[in-house]
Amino acid sequence: MSIARNFRVGSLLRKLCLGLAALLPLAAHADWPERPIHLVVPFPPGSSPDLLARTISEPLSQALGQPIVIDNKPGAGGNIGTRIVSQARPDGYTLLYTINGPLVTAPTLYKKTLGYDPLRDLAPITLVGTSPNVLVVPASLKVDTVQDFVKLVKSRGNSLNYGSVGPGSSAHLAMEMFKGRAGIDLAHIPYSGFPQVISAIIGGDVQAGFMVPAIAVPQARDGKVRLLAVTSLQPSDALPGVPTMAAEGYPGFEAISWNAVLAPAGTPTPIIERLNGELSRILGSESVRKQFTQQYFTPAPSTPEALTRRIKDEKALWDPVIQKLNLSLD
Repeated sequence: MSIARNFRVGSLLRKLCLGLAALLPLAAHADWPERPIHLVVPFPPGSSPDLLARTISEPLSQALGQPIVIDNKPGAGGNIGTRIVSQARPDGYTLLYTINGPLVTAPTLYKKTLGYDPLRDLAPITLVGTSPNVLVVPASLKVDTVQDFVKLVKSRGNSLNYGSVGPGSSAHLAMEMFKGRAGIDLAHIPYSGFPQVISAIIGGDVQAGFMVPAIAVPQARDGKVRLLAVTSLQPSDALPGVPTMAAEGYPGFEAISWNAVLAPAGTPTPIIERLNGELSRILGSESVRKQFTQQYFTPAPSTPEALTRRIKDEKALWDPVIQKLNLSLD
């Protein structure tokens, strides 16, 4: 056998071995899933993340041929359930459905007690959906635009208040970023939840707040509050006629809520890829889109890599705001 022929045969054998090696991870997980999958939601039943997780769980169960068990683990703004998943076995049977807070701002707000690193201890699967926040004021406050509101605050000697669902929340940080951009000051009044915030706005106890549309829109329809702007870069289809903060004079102002699905770090790549493909298909269906729209969310599936970039980019956005406030929740 000639040297050239030996080389060709050896090359073919090497390629064959490499091909077989590439198939081994797929073969090793070809039977996954063989039992129910637990989808941990680190928020209580009936919350927006819980409702959206249940929306995708049924079609995902059908696609995988196994039950998807919603496992609510609320507490510490979502950090407790997130930590549980970060410490779970990376076998594809424990997944996380969460919002951006535990992934983006929590590591800066809880430097001592968080117990996990989102980028080290979790494996992104896909972004699920996005929703803008909305700047809300009482209907009794005689302002129609964001600039009207800014002028009013300044005319009152910066003596007005705003409400949020607590220090470090998206509503709190969005308002602090707005205050810095607008050159105004408002006293922060924290509440236990958005229903309490909207009640305080309606009652005039506070004069503004950023909040989720699901709470604000019904009150706006009843004429009790006014929606001045949304915090997405593009106008929201769910909120026709409400301008963006960017269009109101604050270019690049973005403070959106989003949901994502992740797994414990080390979960095999074939399982991550299978879940990403199935969830992307599910989120593209008309029935799921309709249910998301009812919660003022837009389905937004992504690659795992794109979700990692989003976490890093938003951390770079919010860390300076937190640091300027010298805010720690440990």
